[in-house]
Amino acid sequence: MRLYHSHCKAIVHLLMRIFGPDNAHADKAIEAELRADTRRGAKDRAFIAEHTYGIVRYLRRLEALLQRRASSEADWWHMLGIHLCLAGYELPTWSEWADLDCRTILARQEKLTPTRAVRESIPDWLDQLGVQELGNQWDAILPALNQPAPVALRVNTLKANADQVRQSLQAECIDTTLLADDTLLLPRKVNVFRSKAFKAGWVEVQDVSSQQVAPYLEPKPGQCIIDACAGGGGKTLHLAALMQNKGRLIAMDTESWKLDELRKRARRAGVHCVEVRPIESSKTIKRLYGIADRLLLDVPCSGLGVLRRNPDTKWKLTPEQLQNLQQTQQDILTRYAPMLKPGGLLVYATCSILPAENERQVEHFLEVQAGTFELIRQQTLWPGHRYGDGFFMALLRRME
Repeated sequence: MRLYHSHCKAIVHLLMRIFGPDNAHADKAIEAELRADTRRGAKDRAFIAEHTYGIVRYLRRLEALLQRRASSEADWWHMLGIHLCLAGYELPTWSEWADLDCRTILARQEKLTPTRAVRESIPDWLDQLGVQELGNQWDAILPALNQPAPVALRVNTLKANADQVRQSLQAECIDTTLLADDTLLLPRKVNVFRSKAFKAGWVEVQDVSSQQVAPYLEPKPGQCIIDACAGGGGKTLHLAALMQNKGRLIAMDTESWKLDELRKRARRAGVHCVEVRPIESSKTIKRLYGIADRLLLDVPCSGLGVLRRNPDTKWKLTPEQLQNLQQTQQDILTRYAPMLKPGGLLVYATCSILPAENERQVEHFLEVQAGTFELIRQQTLWPGHRYGDGFFMALLRRME
């Protein structure tokens, strides 16, 4: 397996961006890097992305083998060299690795008896929190969070069906596995964004678990539905398809730039029942009190259920940030819930697996709103189950 200096240099510079002063999000930094050089082929791009994510995932274990925290460009070169040795590569005689020997690294690996936090590469405070929140389940969940996430597609039923999509993708040598009526899995990673099916709006890239949220709300054609934390609009577009493009779908978010992306995606998907509204103040919410048949609150959260996709989150999240997020979640539940009509349904959702962000938030809300809302059901989707990420969903009804 041959290594190329330019590829390894790109990985080192990405790691310095992700963990250095830029504090860049790994996915955005990698996307920008791969777009910067159009001469790279698919295998080159895959190598850079795979090994950057690999180091981000197992940073703490690699630091144990490096025997120090990486703080300089030379350190990151050494970190990459250690990672590649463990992956079975033979290191070239480049100056950056002049004092690095794979046999020494492998011997050090054999002698290493790491704690769970080092073995699974997670900060001590987060490991302790996981045990506190999830008990014995934490041991099984941690390895799943370190597995690379598969790519799943949602068929846009406003434009096509699963058979049409599969045939179209197959014509471009893109294989798929049918998981459910409208859910496809890619057995290998390919750039599906260049496919005719994607450009025509026949499919959206959406995680398997994320695809469970919109149906949980039980949307029906002709209803007034509000997606109050819409972001880029993945679940908004799914709601529109379930509504058969009939009714009123209001997509809201505090970040206007995210709604701009939603508008583009809606045009490609052929969605015309959606109204996009940035949340500019509390008045934006109050004007909509009592109008919604259905309300989706996919609230900001720690993202601990989607570490497979965003492994740098575990190194950048702090206990203070987590506490602030929990306050934000409760605030959104309290202030946004009145948009629902009596008898209407609300889904509270997160991509977290912590009860403190999930069940306990719902319990607290129901205590405060005693006699106003009732819990119908709730569900936690664990990372890796049926190929999906970690998600939580609770369905509540506003009482009449």
